Amino acid sequence: MQVCAVILAAGEGKRMKSKHAKVVHQAAGLPLISWVKAALDGANAEDQVYIVGHRQEEVRAVLGESVAFVLQEQQLGTGHAVQQASHFLEGRRGATLIMCGDTPLVTAASLRSVLDTFEKDHYAAIVVTAHAPDPTGYGRILRDERGHVQAIVEHRDATPEQREICEVNAGMYCFDTALLLSALGRIGCRNSQQEFYLTDTIEILRQDGHKIGASSLPFEEVLGVNDRRQLQESMAILNRRILEKHMIDGVTIVDPATTWIEQGVTIGTDTTILPNCSIKGSTEIGSDAVIGPDTHLVDMKVADGVRLDHVTAVESEIGARAYIGPYSHIRPGSKIGPNCRLGNFVEIKNSTLGADCYLIHQCYIGDTDVGHNVNIGSSASTANYDGVNKSRSAIGSHAFIGSNSCLVSPVSVDENAYVAAGSTITEGVNEYALAIARAHQINKEDWVKTRGLNRNQRLNP
Repeated sequence: MQVCAVILAAGEGKRMKSKHAKVVHQAAGLPLISWVKAALDGANAEDQVYIVGHRQEEVRAVLGESVAFVLQEQQLGTGHAVQQASHFLEGRRGATLIMCGDTPLVTAASLRSVLDTFEKDHYAAIVVTAHAPDPTGYGRILRDERGHVQAIVEHRDATPEQREICEVNAGMYCFDTALLLSALGRIGCRNSQQEFYLTDTIEILRQDGHKIGASSLPFEEVLGVNDRRQLQESMAILNRRILEKHMIDGVTIVDPATTWIEQGVTIGTDTTILPNCSIKGSTEIGSDAVIGPDTHLVDMKVADGVRLDHVTAVESEIGARAYIGPYSHIRPGSKIGPNCRLGNFVEIKNSTLGADCYLIHQCYIGDTDVGHNVNIGSSASTANYDGVNKSRSAIGSHAFIGSNSCLVSPVSVDENAYVAAGSTITEGVNEYALAIARAHQINKEDWVKTRGLNRNQRLNP
């Protein structure tokens, strides 16, 4: 069966109070509209047309060239929106799914079940429904004795008895494409808002003698996003689903309430995620790692057996069995080799570290290529920026950089070389050499007394 889809994404979304189109706001790593597209792709909706309007350039940029777009210049209701896609649907057969672009929680499996019911029972249309805990504000579904949809009654028009019905219209539909086109040409705007309602097509098809079905989905899946509160609710639900999938796949998540993992993250088995972690983008984490607590990763590649404790790391790679933290910062473009140990307040930026390097505390290494088995002492740093340009330095394997040393880039420290503590290195250091670059110490005897600066006397006058 050929499956088409029409997605309504032209609304301004005023309640979001945003300068951006509502459907491009992100939830769990993807724009809302991308979640809808993913569900449609999973339901084999090969031909998709998106009705765009407000900030259409943002929606087009998110979805790219793999789908079709139709501009709705005036927003005159859901029926009018679907009418804009009529030329796209002409000549097609099979089914057409109609959805809103702000419903990120619907799943591909649910859409497939709707299509299966449509095809098996030969309906002219299916109204997707849900049983709402509080149906206030929703259109109620009235069924006949055979279970077919008899009418959709808006809340404001419902009788007290009808308002007791908890099965509501979810705003999603599946139509026979040819019959949909026939009905779209006959809807009017007989309402005070002068809008064309898509629900009128259901009544038109029923009056034509066609069978209208209903397919009920979990209420959670049909929730839309109209404001920032509902956006947060969607984020939480999507995050819960993502965490559950990782746990089923063999990842230990100690505290799901404080763990946020975006769609697209991959995590190997027997890895543990400790509390207060966020893992975003295309991050890949290997097996047997321990991530957290309080660790934040974006677009990272983390190998097997890595331990990250209070770490922020972005767009970089960390080799197997590295132990980083607490309070380390790995900035973009860095590669940390296997078995490295980076400790308190170490910052690495656009640099490479070979295997078995030790930077235990308070270091800054920027724009530097470091070999393997290098020890860099406390408070050592590279001065890689002169106020105009950034320069790159190199430290060879087996080198030792003493505490409180500064390498002024560009400079090279060769393999097996030593830099004495407190040195400022401005020239290359040859292999096996010891570099000492500090002023000669001078002690002036009794200087404290002659200046009257004895602190002990100040405390004990």
